[in-house]
Amino acid sequence: MSKEGRLSAPITAGIVSALVGFSSAFVVVLAGLQGVGASTQQAASGLFAVSVTMGLASIFLALRTRTPMTVAWSTPGAALLATTGYVEGGWPAAIGAFIVTGVLILLTGLIPALGSVIARIPTSIAQAMLAGVLFQLCLGPVTGLADNPLEAAPVVLVWLLATVFVRRWAAPLAFLAAAIVIIVHIGRFGTADALRLVPSIEAVAPAFTISGVVGIALPLYLVTMASQNVPGVAIMKSLGYEVPWRASMVVTGVGTIAGAPLGGHAINLAAISAALAAGPDAGPDRSRRWIASVTGGIAIIVLGVFSTLLASLVEQAPVGVIAAVAGLALLGTFATSLQAALTDADDRLAAAVTFLVAASGISLAGVSSAFWALVAGLILRLLLRPRA
Repeated sequence: MSKEGRLSAPITAGIVSALVGFSSAFVVVLAGLQGVGASTQQAASGLFAVSVTMGLASIFLALRTRTPMTVAWSTPGAALLATTGYVEGGWPAAIGAFIVTGVLILLTGLIPALGSVIARIPTSIAQAMLAGVLFQLCLGPVTGLADNPLEAAPVVLVWLLATVFVRRWAAPLAFLAAAIVIIVHIGRFGTADALRLVPSIEAVAPAFTISGVVGIALPLYLVTMASQNVPGVAIMKSLGYEVPWRASMVVTGVGTIAGAPLGGHAINLAAISAALAAGPDAGPDRSRRWIASVTGGIAIIVLGVFSTLLASLVEQAPVGVIAAVAGLALLGTFATSLQAALTDADDRLAAAVTFLVAASGISLAGVSSAFWALVAGLILRLLLRPRA
């Protein structure tokens, strides 16, 4: 293969990885940030922040290790935020919780014992908590069709056809269909002048509250570790790459802390994007696949520049359309987490209770259902399996 061919494959793979990763989940990120109190402009700032930090982290790790290390935002974490709701202290408290999350990720890299503690959380309980968090969001396509069938149906239909023929692009194509629906809607109701092109960057002073730490930071940290970082390492290992755990946690922890004041919730090792950048699509020359991660990092930063435009577009979406897009984007993750939660027969009852508590959306003492789901599941598992 020519030099140009050896370079074009990883470059193309990196761009595809960025496009698929960004377009599949940015709606979930916006919904998550607004779910814990961000305005449209603050959510756009947060989307910009995580895009830049994860892009820079990917570039740094790839150049440092010469392996296709890819960093992504925490999509399950964003889904968690979307179902968390208001916490004491509002958006500043959420910012403080994001900083605490970054500190915890950083400490995981610096203190091996902390990583060992996280590894001891049963997979069934962690995945059941995630499945419960995702449940309400995954109802979006159903409720969207019920509330607004005329405008939600094209989104669902495009997703269905894409899932059959080009599964990788199903979520991005569903958003493209939604974008067309939104643009037509804007044209009908004359609000196009509200679209904003200049990136929004809005720093907010953090507030540290008990409900923010317990209700946001701890569940966000646990979901990010169990559903992103651990699978990310496993996927890279399956492709023949050893992930430098300490360096990865330090870089993503620092990146999360740096992006938090602007509204960024969390960055972590990529899972799906990692497979795109580190797999065969990045070219037969494994020694050059790191170029895909560098290219993907650059592309994701460029995409982040359009965060405010995308946020304002989403803001003007008709009823049910964005809920449908977000739910469709999370269906695969929901199915995987639910399967993992119920695989172990001995843990099935505890996992079911964990799922139900998380899916209930209750808030006790200002703390979200995700935390109480984890507590309930672990206690029940301990009672049922005292020797575990």
